Amino acid sequence: MVAQVRGLGFGFTKRVLFSDLSLDVPSGVTWIHGGESCGKTTLLRLLAADLVAAAGGLQVNGTALTGQGHAYRDQVFWMDPKSDAFDAITPVAYWAGVQQRYPAFDPRLLADLQNGLSLAPHQDKAMYMLSTGSKRKVWLAAAFASGAPLTLLDEPFAALDKASIHLVLELLQEAAAHPARAWVVADYVAPRGVPLAATIALGD
Repeated sequence: MVAQVRGLGFGFTKRVLFSDLSLDVPSGVTWIHGGESCGKTTLLRLLAADLVAAAGGLQVNGTALTGQGHAYRDQVFWMDPKSDAFDAITPVAYWAGVQQRYPAFDPRLLADLQNGLSLAPHQDKAMYMLSTGSKRKVWLAAAFASGAPLTLLDEPFAALDKASIHLVLELLQEAAAHPARAWVVADYVAPRGVPLAATIALGD
């Protein structure tokens, strides 16, 4: 297993989302599904250590978040697709930061994705100048090129054109056979044609 969750607890002031949740994330592609506001994005953020759980433990490749937080986070790629935190910089600058963080980053794959996702004309523009779809493509290019053992994708097809959706599906189909990396995709429907290693149902 690439990642393990044991006894996870988390909730907001008036609603408990997870209580004693335990699950395993194998290599390949795992699909998180459920209805509106069931906790799909929240679970991704907990796996990314972007939110702090009230209880439980998380591990990636045997590295526990508790006590080894920096080493844990260095094995996880997560980017909130709605974030404006990088609006002042260019995609090139953002990718450079990702490359510095992840030792298995693949610059050749990034170059292929820049072309395949039609990002070349936008790579030197400030991020705030990009459309919602183009910004999402920047995050996706970084995610697939990062080489992170655990890659978390929140509704990866939202706001994408048909050609880009097709490319992302091809990438996930390849990811499904990877022996050591895990991709966790949160979405309302399963990625079409992608063999799933596991599913996580959060209900309606």
